Amino acid sequence: MSPKLRFRVLLSRILRYFFQGLLILAPIGITAFTLYWAFVSIDNLLPRDLVPVDHPLNFLRYKGVGFALVLILVVFVGYLSSSFIVGRLIDMFDHLLERTPFIKYIYSSVKDVFDAFVGEKKKFDHPVLVNVYGEDVWEMGFITQEDVRALGLEGYMAVYVPHAYAITGKVFMVRKEKVRPLTNVSAGEAMKFAVSGGVTHISELPAVVHETEKTKPSH
Repeated sequence: MSPKLRFRVLLSRILRYFFQGLLILAPIGITAFTLYWAFVSIDNLLPRDLVPVDHPLNFLRYKGVGFALVLILVVFVGYLSSSFIVGRLIDMFDHLLERTPFIKYIYSSVKDVFDAFVGEKKKFDHPVLVNVYGEDVWEMGFITQEDVRALGLEGYMAVYVPHAYAITGKVFMVRKEKVRPLTNVSAGEAMKFAVSGGVTHISELPAVVHETEKTKPSH
């Protein structure tokens, strides 16, 4: 084997090992960076500069204390909200913000997004296939409203379709017969499949009856 050919073989091996290492380390590195960024962002919510070094509460200046205090605050507020009296006060404050000019648009939008993902009334827990662009073309989506008669569309439902490799998506108003519920795929698996561009493997669940199927009248 000539030196030039050996060099090409060696170079191809190095490139192959490089991409193999990148394939292993990139997901780990991006995940670690995201977690670190979230930790630092939350931890920096505590104004450490307001606490003097010689103050008895100088332990608040330590790294991680702010993160722990924010978590404790969130848990404490969640605990208080379970109380009837405090819950009513929070509801009153909630209604006040939803009626305050300009603020209501920001507050309502953020609240609806959090409710959709982690609230008691999750919106992205009904994965479906929706026919939008053509008879034989199906999009992965999630039912967000099963009835949109308020928009003047009888027999339609709202379906959110996430974009691949992005945190954005589009909402389509489609006829109910163009929506096919995914009864054996979890919402998490469907979301991963859609966001990853269809490259992730879907683990099937035992077939269950979808909520929209339950409400169909029997013939």
